[in-house]
Amino acid sequence: MHELGIVFHIMDTVEQTARDNHVSRVQKVVMELGEVSGVVPQALTDCWNWAKKRSQLLEDCSMGVEILPAKTLCRDCRQVYPTVEHGRICPFCASGQTHLLQGTEINILQIEVI
Repeated sequence: MHELGIVFHIMDTVEQTARDNHVSRVQKVVMELGEVSGVVPQALTDCWNWAKKRSQLLEDCSMGVEILPAKTLCRDCRQVYPTVEHGRICPFCASGQTHLLQGTEINILQIEVI
C-alpha cells in the first residue's frame, strides 16, 4: 500500500507549510488525484485518518479528494479525449500516436487552517 508513504509525504509538506506560516492547527487538506495516478482515494483517506493522530498540528484535520480526469492528446489529429473511456487509441482517427496530458497528478490542492 503506497498510499501510506504518500500520506507521510503530504503530512511533512503540510506541517512545514503550517510552520512557515505560523499556523498552529490545520482543519482540512484537499488533494487532487489524477484519475490514472494509481492512488486509491479511499485508501489514501484511510491512511490519512490513521496517520494524522500522530501529529498535534493535524490530529483534527480532515482530507478531501478531488479527481482530475485523465485526458489524452492525439498527435496525429490533435484532438483531446478522455483517456479512461478510450485508452491509448484515438477515438477520432484510430491513431495510436497519443500522449497523456493529465491524470497522473498527486497534488495538495488546498490547506484550510483554523
